[in-house]
Amino acid sequence: MENKKMKKLFVLVPAILSVLFLLNSFVLKEKKMGDKTTKGTKSGYVPVIFRSTDGGQTWQDVSEGLPENLQREGVRSDGFFANDRGLYIRAGNGVYRSEPNSTASFWTKEIFPGNQREIAPGRNGIFVYDFRGQFLKKINGERDWLPMFTNFQEQAVRLNGTVDWMYKNYKEKQVRSVFETTGGTVFIGSNNALYKSTNSGKTWKYVRVEGWVLKMVESNGVLLAASSHGILKSTDDGETWDRVISEGDASIGVERIDGGFAAIVHNTITQTNSIHISIDSGKTWNVIGEQLQPSWNSLLLQKIGLPQYSSNILSIKQMGKYLICGRSDSMFQSSDMGKTWKQLSLPAIGNYGFNLSVSGNVIYAIPNKGC
Repeated sequence: MENKKMKKLFVLVPAILSVLFLLNSFVLKEKKMGDKTTKGTKSGYVPVIFRSTDGGQTWQDVSEGLPENLQREGVRSDGFFANDRGLYIRAGNGVYRSEPNSTASFWTKEIFPGNQREIAPGRNGIFVYDFRGQFLKKINGERDWLPMFTNFQEQAVRLNGTVDWMYKNYKEKQVRSVFETTGGTVFIGSNNALYKSTNSGKTWKYVRVEGWVLKMVESNGVLLAASSHGILKSTDDGETWDRVISEGDASIGVERIDGGFAAIVHNTITQTNSIHISIDSGKTWNVIGEQLQPSWNSLLLQKIGLPQYSSNILSIKQMGKYLICGRSDSMFQSSDMGKTWKQLSLPAIGNYGFNLSVSGNVIYAIPNKGC
């Protein structure tokens, strides 16, 4: 009996050691990839915003002038956006803006009277808001921040009697997103609901949808929404919505591109994110970027609790003729709408992936801090 046990040990021990050796090799390989960049300087300065005007070939640190706590804590994923007026960052007691054509690190600060943390672009200005639906808006060229949608909670609770965590604790509806169309229609995303206003928030209409509405975009009269139940589409100004893409329980994001949209969807079975694009205003969709999917060893490392070594797709943007894809371990560029991809150099910072934003021919990379 003892001899049999010893024989089993002689078989099992080498096998276990081999598996551990392979896993250690994968970890070292993935960690080496992540260690190609630095995490700041000895003085503690950590860059948080990078800017590129050549399609991501080279990057310029434009963090100087932003609050020090932002450099330590990072930028929230719902705390920045870029449009034709530049890049906006929510930090401290205000909003910082950098003009798109600025050749240096220069920020203009606009202080506002509130604690709202999220920001979003409006048709003629910007919104700041919080999860309890407290809104402020600053119109372009104006000085003051004005309270907006002050009757939203009263009408939303009356229109939708669903009892959830937010209602139990606050007797309110939780706000996850806000979006204003080019025609002036405003949508507020909540739990299994959109609230729609066509008169600047004086009155609201309840529109039932599936899941949380996390983000919306518009192209040629078609609306697309990223929700926790997939990608939703509307062709009637948000009156009705159809689910057009669903690979699992959540979509990561939607973006506008030439001719239509790009979307990132999370597959809960494979635990991977995939890119879908439409160049006919959302009528048909194609999957692109299969070569950007994580390797099997990266997925294995994620399975055993090492997500920092994963290589999932996080963001997709269009800048001119290029599609730029941010992955959790790298960044890629495509000049043929996703048929082929070229790996780009990374900004010099400890890498946990990058969120991307585009304004004209400028692309901004914001390190993903998990916010």
